[in-house]
Amino acid sequence: MSIYPDLRLYIGGEWRKTRDDLTVVNPATEEEIGRLPHARISDLDDALEAAETGFRVWCRTAPRERADIILKASALLRERQEEIARAITAEHGKPLAQARLEVIRGCEFFEWDAGEAVRSYGRVIPSAPGVRYLVHHQPIGVTLGLAPWNFPMSQPARKVAGALAAGCSIILKAAEETPAGALHIARAFHDAGLPKGVLNLVFGTPAEISGHLIRQEAVRLVAFTGSTTVGRHLSGLAAQNDTRALMELGGHAPVIVCEDTDVERAAISGAVRKYRNAGQVCTSPTRFFVHESIFAPFLETFSGRAAATKVGNGMAQDTEMGPLANERRVPALMDLIEDACAKGAELCVGGSPIEGPGYFLKPTVLANVPDDARVMQEEPFGPLAVINPVGSLDEAIARANSVPYGLAAYGFTNRADYIDRMTDEVEAGNLSINTLEASLPETPFGGVKSSGTGREGGTEGLENYMIVKTVSHSMSIV
Repeated sequence: MSIYPDLRLYIGGEWRKTRDDLTVVNPATEEEIGRLPHARISDLDDALEAAETGFRVWCRTAPRERADIILKASALLRERQEEIARAITAEHGKPLAQARLEVIRGCEFFEWDAGEAVRSYGRVIPSAPGVRYLVHHQPIGVTLGLAPWNFPMSQPARKVAGALAAGCSIILKAAEETPAGALHIARAFHDAGLPKGVLNLVFGTPAEISGHLIRQEAVRLVAFTGSTTVGRHLSGLAAQNDTRALMELGGHAPVIVCEDTDVERAAISGAVRKYRNAGQVCTSPTRFFVHESIFAPFLETFSGRAAATKVGNGMAQDTEMGPLANERRVPALMDLIEDACAKGAELCVGGSPIEGPGYFLKPTVLANVPDDARVMQEEPFGPLAVINPVGSLDEAIARANSVPYGLAAYGFTNRADYIDRMTDEVEAGNLSINTLEASLPETPFGGVKSSGTGREGGTEGLENYMIVKTVSHSMSIV
């Protein structure tokens, strides 16, 4: 397919192939679209050596120069938007319109962090005469970035943007199922004149790559986005070396719909956002807790919009939802649906695969799902919504907080006292009221409880890639 790039590793400013490779499949057609080089241990060691060399250059590069290169790369990505978007749709399946927006979203991460690169201010702490206490922020060193498959361009962009803006070098391992977005990032920075070794891109066996590189003394930060199970394992590996870990892990986002809200607006916007990216989003609204007085019209409107969602190949102009990104997700979701129905849940819409090639599942709505159903505790990470009635805000908040996750949460209300209650009591790193937008480049993003540690985005995001050094300066020898 001419829209799909020639896949390579990027190490020390050079593109390389390996003898071993992996198959990349279009999830809408199940056809092979590319062959991905598989990094060997020697490739990983080369990437680490290159990153160490690149860091020595990049950390001494003026912040304004770093920002200029980041902005130049972002401009190139914007110019190549259509090419990148089509590659993303081919490998991931998401509708082309969503892929185009993802490219822009990734560029916005670069542009925001480029601006922050020149604002990594320190401070002077008031002290006695003849003494100065100075606080400096310095890049932490070589970073290992581990990005997931659900957003092939914007997720790697977040990690590369933070590292490069702070003055770090990075070894990026992007997802093997969806490698094209990360490859296009590396191309853009190569063409923008980034010094060799500052950005390195590898693919292969995830456990082998993380197990080898996290143990290396030169790696000072591990930045991971993915499941809680894998994140805990990686955090354990990092802890063995006292390596800093930035973890953005699983979610199971609740949506509290209060009795005073606009029912149609909340239901339609909830359904549209639920099936974006086929629900394969860590912030996807999933557990809807709707006040019993408006439950019936909310469920009817939401289910109608879900049933009307146009499912198909992401390259088709009218497609609203594409396939699941990989074959294993269909049976995993069917297990959750069947378990809920066996325990008494009502299947309102969907609930079955779509016949033909591709990993397609109908947009699904379950209602009146009992608390002992697995889907009430396990993140489905797919086009599956759960809608349950509640009798009060107290009950809604208690049920929203009943899972071990706390990444994103949402609320619909026009009452100031309800907003205050949710702000104070909902356990989430990101709470959105009357909107389903969970994060922006300028806002810090991350979770609480089992949803991770640290933040990406905003000024707080850049701090993860830096160390704080206090310098005490006396005017005379003591």
